[in-house]
Amino acid sequence: MQFPDGTEALDNVSLALKPGEFVSIVGPSGCGKSTLLKIASGLVNHTAGTVDVDRNHLGYTFQDATLLPWRKVMPNVELLMELRGFPAAERRRIAKEQIDLVGLTGFENHYPKRLSGGMKMRASLARSLALNPSVFMFDEPFGALDEITRERLNDELIALFMRQGFTGLFITHSIPEAVYLSSRVVVMSRRPGRILKVYDVPFDYPRTPELRYAPEFSELCGDLSVSLRAAIEN
Repeated sequence: MQFPDGTEALDNVSLALKPGEFVSIVGPSGCGKSTLLKIASGLVNHTAGTVDVDRNHLGYTFQDATLLPWRKVMPNVELLMELRGFPAAERRRIAKEQIDLVGLTGFENHYPKRLSGGMKMRASLARSLALNPSVFMFDEPFGALDEITRERLNDELIALFMRQGFTGLFITHSIPEAVYLSSRVVVMSRRPGRILKVYDVPFDYPRTPELRYAPEFSELCGDLSVSLRAAIEN
């Protein structure tokens, strides 16, 4: 990917995900992680190469929850279905199911300004889940949250992943988050972004909070940290 001003964001990136796999990408700031995600989702056009993604059944969450402030939770969750022309009764039924699934029952009639950061992100997840995506892309959705809320949402995301069976591509700056969520972790170089190394994560799903304190978890996080430091310094 090369931008009009000549900035080369990505170079020779090749990445394939298997159906039902959850892959996280880590790398230095500005290395093109979010650009890669936007190319895969169709939000940005690449300048060379090919992309093959099922965009007819794709979910996407941004770094911000991007809720409409004048809409309550229920109509916010219904928004994508409304744009797709779903009948009103079906929109409401599906939205209620997804609100229940992400743990926002009782907050259907709250405006976003009355929600915590974690609750806003839950509503954003519910909005995308309403379309039953087979591919789900996450652009640092929990980066602005406190550590406890972030860990809780990591656990809830794993539960959603196991229940819904989507293929996940997740961008994060947190190595422990990447290892905890993923079946593979991809390390990218500084700009122009290239894939330096891919780590297989050997832990079975479902994953429990205790895993974060296991020696083998810490060892893998340490290996990733060394690779990421090399990516920044070289």
